[in-house]
Amino acid sequence: MGLFTKDYPAEIAARVPPGQHLVKTWPVLHYGPIPRFDGQTWDLEVSGAVERPLVLSYEELRALPTVKVHADMHCVTGWTTLDNDWEGVAFPTLLERALPKPEAKWVIAHCAYGYTSNLSLAAMEDDDVLVAWRNNGEDLAPEHGWPLRLVVPKRYAWKSAKWLTGLELTDHNERGFWEVRGYHVHAEPFAEERYGYQERPRAELEP
Repeated sequence: MGLFTKDYPAEIAARVPPGQHLVKTWPVLHYGPIPRFDGQTWDLEVSGAVERPLVLSYEELRALPTVKVHADMHCVTGWTTLDNDWEGVAFPTLLERALPKPEAKWVIAHCAYGYTSNLSLAAMEDDDVLVAWRNNGEDLAPEHGWPLRLVVPKRYAWKSAKWLTGLELTDHNERGFWEVRGYHVHAEPFAEERYGYQERPRAELEP
């Protein structure tokens, strides 16, 4: 039982990871300025260890089959929001088109201004991972990642990178912006995987 979960009803407490507390708002946290969106020049690139690299315009992305994902969100700074409804394209839909090579084990998310984050391909292949443009029935606000953010509900929210522009598949772990600054590469909230010093030996054993 986490520090902040003891006062919640049991069914709610079970959804709040250790060290987290519920908030009713959606806090805004990011590094750097909010980029401007130009629908004529923006694209999403799926590259690296794939058989068919993709470059999708915004129109082409929005024409792909869409999904809706109902999920909670947990920030490494300590807040949790429940019952978020996301809308976008499932990550496996992009994989089906790009065809990962056998050596692909990791995914690097590339975002505006050179920001990156990374996760194992195994984590990214979860059926609730998507690239999203809507939250709770409304288009994402610019400060929350418009026109596109990665959403990985079962990981701390810094993995759900804002202002997504690319997904690069690799055969090795290449740490992203926060990961090189001491944060955990796997980032599972219920295991409290917040910091890099917690990784060993797990990081050596997993893909």
